[in-house]
Amino acid sequence: MIQHGVFAVSNFAVTTASATSANEARARALALYRQFQKSVPEMMKLHEINMPTSAIRAKIREEFERHRNVEKLEVRDILYAKGQMEYQEVMNVWKQNNHIMNYFAKEEAPPKPTTFLDKFYEGRS
Repeated sequence: MIQHGVFAVSNFAVTTASATSANEARARALALYRQFQKSVPEMMKLHEINMPTSAIRAKIREEFERHRNVEKLEVRDILYAKGQMEYQEVMNVWKQNNHIMNYFAKEEAPPKPTTFLDKFYEGRS
C-alpha cells in the first residue's frame, strides 16, 4: 500500500454500490457532503489555496445543491460515485490547483465585454 501524507491512498477508495431506497441515497449524499466539509482545512493546506474557508464551504454546498432535486436512484448513484472520485482525487493531490480553482472561475472572472468598443479594447472583435 502506497502512503501519501497521513493516509494510505486506498483509504479514500470506496466500492460502488447502488442505493436500495431514496432514503439510503440521501444518507450517502449527506455523509459525502459532511466528509467534504470536514476536509476543507486539509484541502486548503494540501493545495495551498489562498481563499476564505467560508468561500470553499459555500462552493461545496452549491455543488451539492445543484443536484438536490434528482429523483432517479440510478442518477443519484452515479452522482455519488463521481463525488467520491472527486473527493479521492482532491485528497490524494491527484488534482492540480488549477483544477480546483476552475470551480471558482465564474466568481473571480471579470465581466465579459458586451459592447463593440469594450470587445475591441479587450482585443476581441
